[in-house]
Amino acid sequence: MPQALGYLKETASQTAGPYVHIGLIPHQAGFDIFQNNFGNVLAGAQTKGEHIIIEGRVLDGTGTPVRDALLEIWQANADGRYNHPADHQKTPVDPTFRGWGRTGADFNTGIYTFETVKPGVVPGRHTRTMAPHINFWIVARGINIGLHTRMYFSDETEANAKDPVLNLIEQDERRATLIAKRNQRDGRTVYTFDIVLQGDNETVFFDV
Repeated sequence: MPQALGYLKETASQTAGPYVHIGLIPHQAGFDIFQNNFGNVLAGAQTKGEHIIIEGRVLDGTGTPVRDALLEIWQANADGRYNHPADHQKTPVDPTFRGWGRTGADFNTGIYTFETVKPGVVPGRHTRTMAPHINFWIVARGINIGLHTRMYFSDETEANAKDPVLNLIEQDERRATLIAKRNQRDGRTVYTFDIVLQGDNETVFFDV
């Protein structure tokens, strides 16, 4: 039988390609296609929690910014609750907080930006808690499969030391690739998180 599993050939893979922005973030590519664009602002003025900016660059192995990278983030709210049916915590969902965002690197500078709130701690397996973190997904030309990683916060030293995922990473220098640095700029809190695709300082990526 040609349909039998042993006869099936693997479907050819493709990278995200040069047109990913038109399909996923057309407003950034200069196209007004969707009535509601998915953007990089996750929180409104009434959203509970510390309002923050996340910014950084996606860098290739030579340290050159990947200016056509597309990034998505997914996170809990300030109380550590995900806006998802699978999260059964008693803490409330914040109706003013989307919890998910999408953006692309700036075509000129290579810098990406998200406006959100700092997440709370979230429950992990076996009654353990995970430090505040934000989940990232990255695609671009040359990346066959989207890359998954996490961003932790430099001012959460105690929580980071107990985080079960960070503790799976044995080398301190590798663990440091997941820590965003906190700064203040123009009265706002900014966390800088560069993502390195390959090389000596390659960011830790996860199989999901």
